[in-house]
Amino acid sequence: MTEDDKSFSFEEFKNAFYYGSRSDLNFKFLKDLSPEDAARFFQDLLWKLGDVLDDGNIDRIIEHIVSAQTKGYAGPGRFTYEDAPFTPLKKPVSQLRLALMSSSGHFVEGDDPKPFDVDNMSQQEAESRITDFLRAEPQLSKIPIETPEDRLRVRHPGVDVRGAQADPNVNFPIALLREMQAEGKVAELFSTAYSFVGATSQIRLQKHTGPEWVRMFHENQIEAVLMVPV
Repeated sequence: MTEDDKSFSFEEFKNAFYYGSRSDLNFKFLKDLSPEDAARFFQDLLWKLGDVLDDGNIDRIIEHIVSAQTKGYAGPGRFTYEDAPFTPLKKPVSQLRLALMSSSGHFVEGDDPKPFDVDNMSQQEAESRITDFLRAEPQLSKIPIETPEDRLRVRHPGVDVRGAQADPNVNFPIALLREMQAEGKVAELFSTAYSFVGATSQIRLQKHTGPEWVRMFHENQIEAVLMVPV
């Protein structure tokens, strides 16, 4: 008997999208839905697919999935804080030296961070090793701000990267910031942008790596950082 021949309960089925036998990072939110809500999601999805066959309007499918994702991710997170530091900008962005940082997992072709010393780790392998990533200290990739988009690569164990592969600006807006600088909306972009995998040890990020990065920003006279969380 193969795994495909086994009988699954509905609970096991919906949870299997979360790094399971049916792993699909666009639908891992199903694990956070109750069986009743997940069943309603699939039933409504089939109804809406039937409607699309009639009128070709795919927007209702997109809205349905986004609504379910929002509900699934709306629960309490594992890392919550009563407050957060807030430092107001001392001058407008148009007068700032700005750096870009994203937890998207981007890096430059030929400068692979090689997680766990694995050469050319595939996205599929990264997803299968999500637990290892969550225990490891984050690795910071340094990306020259003028890097052409066709030389950017992305790998992330916790999110579907197909959108970022098609357009890096989805979560690493390097080209958009260059445009803003050319238009005078940003005074100066720091010569290096930064990216790391957000699925990482949050304790090490908070206690060790993060403070080191802040010191690096100060040393480079970076006045503000645009942070894009993934």
